[in-house]
Amino acid sequence: TDLFQQDHTRFLYVLAKYENQINVFSDLLEDLPDTKEPVWILGKDYDIRTEKSELLSDVRSRLWFTYRKKFSPIGGTGPSTDAGWGCMLRCGQMILAQALVCQHLGRGWRWEKNRSHPEEYQRILHCFLDRKDSCYSIHQMAQMGVGEGKPVGEWYGPNTVAQVLKKLALFDDWNSLAVYVSMDNTVVIEDIKKLCKQHCRSRIRPSPVGASELQTMSDVLGQCCAQPPGGTPGSCSHQHSAWKPLLLIIPLRMGINHINPVYIQALKECFKMPQSLGVLGGKPNLAYYFIGFIGEELIYLDPHTTQTAVEPEEGGSVDDQSYHSQRTPRRMKVMNLDPSVALGFFCKEEEDFDTWCSGVQKDILKNRSLRMFELVEKHPPHWPPFVPPTKPDVQTTGAEFIESTDKLFESEEEFEILNV
Repeated sequence: TDLFQQDHTRFLYVLAKYENQINVFSDLLEDLPDTKEPVWILGKDYDIRTEKSELLSDVRSRLWFTYRKKFSPIGGTGPSTDAGWGCMLRCGQMILAQALVCQHLGRGWRWEKNRSHPEEYQRILHCFLDRKDSCYSIHQMAQMGVGEGKPVGEWYGPNTVAQVLKKLALFDDWNSLAVYVSMDNTVVIEDIKKLCKQHCRSRIRPSPVGASELQTMSDVLGQCCAQPPGGTPGSCSHQHSAWKPLLLIIPLRMGINHINPVYIQALKECFKMPQSLGVLGGKPNLAYYFIGFIGEELIYLDPHTTQTAVEPEEGGSVDDQSYHSQRTPRRMKVMNLDPSVALGFFCKEEEDFDTWCSGVQKDILKNRSLRMFELVEKHPPHWPPFVPPTKPDVQTTGAEFIESTDKLFESEEEFEILNV
């Protein structure tokens, strides 16, 4: 077993170096062009000729999650780095982190080096640290897949990552997100409103750690989302809210082997929406987090850099320098995008969702014959009844609680052609 693990680790290391070589010699476009066309970043447009510094500040302020090394072994005996296999998981972290930033700090929040930031910012970082006791760590995301036959170290596709985030969010009382992942390219307004109008449930009762020494998800919640540095244990910011903030993820396939050009304009319109969280996607074996576009090029954050895992400092604060990219925004020709993607949107209030629905009907679904996805008012009668998920009151590692009647990877074959 030890020899196998050593060989597997060496293989991942070589693969990570290979990925870096791909990036060096690919068609990545580094320098921003001098153009009159607006640059769109997550619902905001910039004139690159007069607002270049504001544009760069916006991109730099997005939380940037990359490969890490030298963290505690996943599951106790697994890999201590995700180099070579974790790129789509890191992109999933980035799209979720953007939702949390919008929720707690607002879309207009900007990061500056060596500047004091709100407590909520540090609290968000704690949710993504490379530790087994962080809500959305690489450890939790990788182990969530084990119960459905995804061994730690395997690549995930956009739909799979979306389902993992949906499951993990059930245990996060602080953010109290309602995560909706569309099925069959269809977004159901009735189901989303039912999901978001649930009241927060009380926290899971603490359970002792079992003999396997895997922490329960309730322990994770207690350490990451209920007890941040200086925070109030067990606080739930939406305990009495009539609307739980919505993270909406729409997995799509926009072509067979290549992206169909008829969907490109609709894809661009998604980046223009104020609710936009960007897009999960990339190329075969290379996952990127797309945050905007300029002309016929997509702008993205690249997780394919291996950095050393960060541990909290004394007092609980996190050195955040490595969580913000200082590079010029990277770009890729939109026609080189793999057709398997997942769109992300965030609606903090019900009014935001209603506005999103109106925008979708007006700007994205106006061509009835070439629609990226469907938006319907009522739950389709031929579908199984919609039951909003609730967190189980059991001792669990996260992956264990996925029952055979609630498979994590529904319709996986439709979205997993992008093997990242």
